[in-house]
Amino acid sequence: MEYRGSFALFDTSGIKTYPLRERSSKADVEAFVDCTKLRSAEIALEDPTRSGLRDKLEALADAVAEAHGNGRPVILQTGAHSIKNGLSPIWIDLIERGIVTLLATNVAAVIHSFEFTLTGASSESVDKVLPRGEFGMAFETGVYLNQVMIEGHRRAWGLGESVGRFFVEAEFRRCVLDAALAGVADPSPYYAPYDGFPYIESCMYARAQELGVPVTVHAMIGTDITDQHVNFDGEAKGETSARDFLIYTEHLRRFSAGGVLLNVGTAVMGPEVLLKAVSMVANQGHPPKGIVTGDFDIRPFAFQDDVRDEGQYYYYLRDQKTIATRLPRVFGGAGYYIEGDQVTTVPAFYQLLMRKLDVV
Repeated sequence: MEYRGSFALFDTSGIKTYPLRERSSKADVEAFVDCTKLRSAEIALEDPTRSGLRDKLEALADAVAEAHGNGRPVILQTGAHSIKNGLSPIWIDLIERGIVTLLATNVAAVIHSFEFTLTGASSESVDKVLPRGEFGMAFETGVYLNQVMIEGHRRAWGLGESVGRFFVEAEFRRCVLDAALAGVADPSPYYAPYDGFPYIESCMYARAQELGVPVTVHAMIGTDITDQHVNFDGEAKGETSARDFLIYTEHLRRFSAGGVLLNVGTAVMGPEVLLKAVSMVANQGHPPKGIVTGDFDIRPFAFQDDVRDEGQYYYYLRDQKTIATRLPRVFGGAGYYIEGDQVTTVPAFYQLLMRKLDVV
């Protein structure tokens, strides 16, 4: 990137990478949830009476089933941990059934999904590799995904669509790989999926692209391992994600007749993107009337809406404040805070929803 400022920039040209095949990973696709088995299994919650957990899940499942039956939107926004925790098959199933009408994620979720789809494994041991300067330095993950953003930006696509096309469109994938490997003297140590991805069935980005469901990726600069690599392009990352923000906001216009938003494990990105988008659609005369929200997180619920004390820690719990409380209250809807480990609460929600839809 060009820089004409007054201060020194870190030189990334000396960054050392390694082939992804040399890295050990902590998570494997073999541990992904099996939706078929899950639908027929008993609903398991550690303490369903805690904070009315079972009742909240039932009410949220009712809202999603009703929205789906009436052709109303259901937005799912999730961070990376639901991918790493093996919940992608649930998201894919909800996309395939036409229940989720827009999927919103971050770049970390893309990173995990890319590695799972390419190798069947993801998630490195940060404490072991960080002292050696190897954290996030797998060549394929950093360089290929940066090139996806660059090539997508050249075509004026959004980031989510660029990622989806990389997984499912051979011509675009070839363009990305050719450019990423152009300066590599010996590409043989690296995975080069010209013929497709071995674990494509695990990829929600691929399935959404195939079905025409919009995917938006909400990015920041300096927060992702892609930004560590020599071909990082801030303009490409920023502009492709900026297009996604407007796609997301346009979709939110549909909530003027009602809809459901599920926020899973994203305590900052999800609430802040939603808040700004809601203000924009309300500004144009399309407020989200009767919005129902479900916020899945592991922290105890502590937000107090009747106390405006910025000296209290709970004031800064953005998901509890914005998603579970204020937006549904302001726009005449209902908000549910689903407290617990998502590896338990999300499958339980899915089971309840499928039973309400008579899916076995």
